[in-house]
Amino acid sequence: MPDNPLTIFFPGKLVFGNGTLPQLANDIITLHPDKVLLLTIDPLLHSLMPFKSSLEDAGIKVHQDTSIIAEPSFSDFEKLMNIVTPFDPDIVVGIGGGSVLDVAKLVASQLGNEQQLKDYVGIGLLKGRKKKLICVPATSGTGSEVSPNAILIDGENQKKGIISPFLVPDIVYVDPLLTLSLPASITAATGMDALTHCLEAYTNKFAQPLIDIYALKGIELIAANIEKAVSNGQDTHAREQLAMGSLLGGFCLGPVNTAGVHALSYPLGSMFHLAHGLSNALLLPYVMEYNIPAAVDRYAAVALALGCEQKATAFDTAMAGVEKIRSLNKACGIPANLQEVNVPATAIPQMAADAMLIQRLLKNNPREITLDNAIQIYQSASA
Repeated sequence: MPDNPLTIFFPGKLVFGNGTLPQLANDIITLHPDKVLLLTIDPLLHSLMPFKSSLEDAGIKVHQDTSIIAEPSFSDFEKLMNIVTPFDPDIVVGIGGGSVLDVAKLVASQLGNEQQLKDYVGIGLLKGRKKKLICVPATSGTGSEVSPNAILIDGENQKKGIISPFLVPDIVYVDPLLTLSLPASITAATGMDALTHCLEAYTNKFAQPLIDIYALKGIELIAANIEKAVSNGQDTHAREQLAMGSLLGGFCLGPVNTAGVHALSYPLGSMFHLAHGLSNALLLPYVMEYNIPAAVDRYAAVALALGCEQKATAFDTAMAGVEKIRSLNKACGIPANLQEVNVPATAIPQMAADAMLIQRLLKNNPREITLDNAIQIYQSASA
């Protein structure tokens, strides 16, 4: 048995391309469901009307829910289950950002399941899924549509991961045209989140050659197109390239997953309600700088994928990658440090203590992060 076996769970069907969403209605109709649950967000309702009408014209009952707005909690999930359990859909369709997709994955898993959610929080504890699951991302960021992960916030404001192959959807449609209406700030934060998925997978202690291919291509596509998509949201080519980069980042999340950046970003979300992508983008250059001594060649390769020129040494090339991330953040309007998002230095000890709880991600980091190291990284990010 190899030290580091590779396991990937791909969706049963993946369709990618501008303008592909209308095809999804036909896919659903051929499955002959009586009832479909559609989880989405209010801003998409108008553009989804033709899709919903196609299902209803085929005699399918559709229950639509837009209750998931921000990063979802266990309480949000329970409220939703109370509403959708009596409806008992045959298929659950999630169309939205990562929060909507995560909840859709969990709803499909919970319906008709004797296990309770509390029984399968963690890694590999969910025993099955009885309902069909379809995911359609409306942001280019989380990669949730192809990952085996879902995240919920508990009663103590801590993020908890549910990781299972049964959370990978049966059908995935990625139609980048759904992202055209995204505001610049969300385009920036979600795009940098996707770049972080790719970067943390490639520099991971448990990196895999197959995933390296996805990761480097994802870094290249996002770095080359994120400024264009932020400055002109109607640039369909940039949106398409960004969506592909995000999808590639999603494929990195199952077999390899993320590391120190994500672990340290969690407290920013739980304590200060900073958006997940924004937290990652802000911390990324500081964690990169900390990690480079432990993985110089990997970070040099990242820098080249980001579009940097090769320098005299691998270390210099790697450091150019850090500066490239800083310039991307600046160009996309992402704050440069914690002061700019009103995170006080007095919060650093608690943030560091909370980050230490995320060992499922910290163990992947190429350089060990202790409590003192976490404090040091947050302090650098506060200066």
